[in-house]
Amino acid sequence: MYILSTKKTSIKLPNTLTGILKLLQEKGAKPILVGGCVRDHFLNLQIKDYDIEVFHIENFETLTKYLEQFGKVKLVGKSYGVLKLSVDNDEYDFALPRVEKKISKGHKGFEVISNSYLSFKEAAKRRDFTINALGYDFINEEILDPFDGLKDLENKILRHIDDNSFIEDPLRVYRAIQFASRFDFTLDEKSFDLCKKMVSNNDLEELPNERIFEELKKLFLKSSKPSVGFELLKELGILKYYPELQALIGCEQEPQYHPEGDVWIHTLMCLDEMAKLKTGDEYKDLVLFFAILCHDFGKPLCTKVIDGKITSHKHESLGIEPTISFLEKLTNDKKLIADILPLVKNHLSPFQLYLHNSSDKAVKRLALKVDIEMLCLVCLADCLGRTIEDKCKCHEAISWLKNRASQLEVTNSGPKAIVMGKDLIALGFAPGVLFKEILDYAFDLQLDEDLSKELIIEKIKEKYIKV
Repeated sequence: MYILSTKKTSIKLPNTLTGILKLLQEKGAKPILVGGCVRDHFLNLQIKDYDIEVFHIENFETLTKYLEQFGKVKLVGKSYGVLKLSVDNDEYDFALPRVEKKISKGHKGFEVISNSYLSFKEAAKRRDFTINALGYDFINEEILDPFDGLKDLENKILRHIDDNSFIEDPLRVYRAIQFASRFDFTLDEKSFDLCKKMVSNNDLEELPNERIFEELKKLFLKSSKPSVGFELLKELGILKYYPELQALIGCEQEPQYHPEGDVWIHTLMCLDEMAKLKTGDEYKDLVLFFAILCHDFGKPLCTKVIDGKITSHKHESLGIEPTISFLEKLTNDKKLIADILPLVKNHLSPFQLYLHNSSDKAVKRLALKVDIEMLCLVCLADCLGRTIEDKCKCHEAISWLKNRASQLEVTNSGPKAIVMGKDLIALGFAPGVLFKEILDYAFDLQLDEDLSKELIIEKIKEKYIKV
């Protein structure tokens, strides 16, 4: 075994897992915690997932028998042979050491050979980066570090392990990007060159959209500086697959409002601001990140110099088409896309309403189009993501709209119609074209004049019922 030092190192584990590891030891097996849980221990991050490789055991059937004493066992990742143990509300992944050989294209095109009598170094060689090839021998309280991963952690370097195995899975280029972004690490020069070569060779074209999406999701949700990852996307040449992002580079902005530079620089600054505004709800945060990433996609389509000033008139609405094009390259989730689009289209509205001290009806009508609470976060990130001196106005505008929406009870949804179809039927109207016209008229009265239901009914009678 490869041991960092003879010093004992203790990683705090859940009591249930401790009991499982002790049982495996009693049965003659050697359980080793591997990958992210060991890495995150040394990064002082909360450990959420525990992966264990079990050495010196006969087969999966024997391992399954031992694990079933603790909870429900399910075989997942059939080609890789991973056993997922569910105990109460916790899950642990167990696997036998293995080697992998690329035999065809795609992430499933691997020949997997399990062998519990491999050395830890042989088993770890298939992993992507040195920081992910660490092991923790719970029984002996020893750290296993065959590729100097701890040194790379200390130096904040992301370094691949093996040229040949690394290029077998092009997703590792995206993994390099999200790890560098999450931990604010520098990609090792040789690793950078290898990733760039894979991009140049078009190796990334074999990747399914959903795998790329999952890496971007981790980048957004786990990074404090998502800009690090997007700069790597640019430097490695990956933006050739995303012309909507590529077009932001060099798209100039009016210095009075955007002294930081072009739309690309602004967008990256906005991403970092959004990282500070996360809600803790994964789905909402994902919607917010994609919305702020796409919010200025319309600018390259309309940016002009008029009377010596750079303008991007109607870029909000023009950004819808490229936003759809971009998102459809990554996901088939129609709800996700539908939730992002109104945030892009209306991202200037909070400031516009604030500057004009707009009426209640304007706030209500905005609430019919978009979730105002979410929109305020996008607008705030947009405002803060620039190098203007007076940023207090960002918070002033957002607070103004949030307070108005709260008073009107439309923070997360638009006002509900108080005159409904059944009310018109009671008045003797039959469903049809006129029926819809009257409902629209009633709703306009409700929003614009703040009338009660009784008064709206009276106005409907006056306008549509002939005496």
